[in-house]
Amino acid sequence: MLEKPKKQLPLELRCERVILHFDYDCFYASVFEAENPRLKGLPLAVQQKQIIVTCNYEARRRGLYKLQLISEAKRLCPDVIIVLGEDLTKFRDVSKSLARFLTGHVWSGRCERLGFDETWLDCTTMIDYNVEQLSGDLRKSFFHLDQGDSALGFEFDATVTPGQVFPTVEDTDPSQAGSSYHSIQEVNDPLTVRLRLGSHLAAWLRARLEDKGFTATVGISVNKLLSKLVGSLHKPNNQTTLMPPYNFEYGQEHSSVSRFLDQHEVGKIPGIGFKISHKLREMMLGRQSNFQWGFAPDVSGDGVLVRDLRLNPELTSGNLQKLIGGPGWPKDIGQKVHELINGVDDSEVAEAKLVPTQISIEDSYRVLDTMKDLRDALIKLSISLIKRMRVDLVDDSREDEHQQNEFSHDTSTTQHYEWLAIPRTLRLSTRPRPPRTADGARQRAFQRISRSAPFPTFLLSSASIEGLAERLVEDLLVKLFHRLHPEDSDWDLSLVNIAVTNMSTMAGESRNAQGRDISKMLLPVTSTVEMATNNEDQKPALVTFGSEDNIPASQESEHNSKFWNDEAWTAEDERNAVEHCRICGASMPAFAFEAHLRFHLLPD
Repeated sequence: MLEKPKKQLPLELRCERVILHFDYDCFYASVFEAENPRLKGLPLAVQQKQIIVTCNYEARRRGLYKLQLISEAKRLCPDVIIVLGEDLTKFRDVSKSLARFLTGHVWSGRCERLGFDETWLDCTTMIDYNVEQLSGDLRKSFFHLDQGDSALGFEFDATVTPGQVFPTVEDTDPSQAGSSYHSIQEVNDPLTVRLRLGSHLAAWLRARLEDKGFTATVGISVNKLLSKLVGSLHKPNNQTTLMPPYNFEYGQEHSSVSRFLDQHEVGKIPGIGFKISHKLREMMLGRQSNFQWGFAPDVSGDGVLVRDLRLNPELTSGNLQKLIGGPGWPKDIGQKVHELINGVDDSEVAEAKLVPTQISIEDSYRVLDTMKDLRDALIKLSISLIKRMRVDLVDDSREDEHQQNEFSHDTSTTQHYEWLAIPRTLRLSTRPRPPRTADGARQRAFQRISRSAPFPTFLLSSASIEGLAERLVEDLLVKLFHRLHPEDSDWDLSLVNIAVTNMSTMAGESRNAQGRDISKMLLPVTSTVEMATNNEDQKPALVTFGSEDNIPASQESEHNSKFWNDEAWTAEDERNAVEHCRICGASMPAFAFEAHLRFHLLPD
């Protein structure tokens, strides 16, 4: 009998939630198709650097695929339409707008994004309410979208499950081929009813998204792990519900959860990253694994299925802790992996955030070793950063003031900004290449080095983005760069990153909210930048942290997921940055500046 991890939630609590996972189909390509509907039906690929980051299904039908070289794509499909996707602004804007739409239809407000193209919704509260409203002929039911307006909603048949299901009727009982799923499940089974209502809400939301020009693949289950995985069974533009019986008792065979997860290679399970899956394969194989992660099918034969792990009597959470654990790993990593391969995921869907915790822009380079090229790169990154700030940190709820289309990313005509939050810190990071060896070779660079300074508040003005970017580069970023790389040093960069962090919320109920718009106090400040970059006593500490090249998360990049990545790096400590108050002239650490400003706001 397999060991049972400690601190399990009761079975009834593990099955009380209804979670929807939305994965927008070919998201980058769909954004361009929504802008220009004439592209629909044509082979379309989105380019970053010299590779395809995504392509639509017409292009895939002709042999194109993700991470393919542009030259190879043109050879296979000469009539492919290639559009540049280097600037992520429009993708981010659309993703934010779609998430805002979905959040508006979930009473709990729990809407969590993963990358640009994936979103979880916790619709448990809505399902609870609508289950209570079921009565009479279930084939003529009404789904209530608003508790305060009984007329707002849609009609549905509560005896059927729209879209696809797992397991299918044929899987469960071959004699029932051609029957609908409710023929093998009691209509009044509580979990079946709840998941069925969730599937109807998913179908309704998918139809609304399609009206906006976007299709989505949706998974419906009781937790984030299962909803994400089950949705991938039927792509594109479809939905799949993982139906009962659910049995989270470890080692059980007669469970839809076990039957579903058993067919997955261990590396496909979110939360089990590359390092962990590699150790698990070697343990099961008893030798070095030749498994290579990628989008192509594994040809090494060294893949290990979840079933192999689940049925191994030696694979207890304690033994997993010994195998995986060690310095730098959580103390309960063995139990967590044991839970994941059994479909257990008690993590909550996070509430939708009003503002991001940081805004970060970066790019990688084959060669970047001259000041002229560096300035050009910094200006390009700064333009993208300012655009992002004006999208993510500005209140755009009053469209008559901003005159913006729902999916517009052009804010150049806006003359006044209502800032939801103001960053307190700006950070410049670089990744220098190691010096060449005697034979001229150069090792791959992994380490970033960073410098931070107080946020230059002139970026909050409504001046032109290009002008602000040039001023940011000349007044601050070049000086920070020379702190990282003295002028007499030899440098060649493979990556440059600019980020604004340490957000100070202007209004709301969060603990950082100021309650009043203090941006007017900060706008005239110009001396902060000079003081932060010229005073040697205020140098922030030089820090390094590991990183590797990443392509922004998109469809099917589950192994690169930031939500479940066991190798994610942690941002530097910002506490060494210094702020200067223009009201009283006091200097203080950045983390204390918010409290200081609140002091000035108190009545005399």
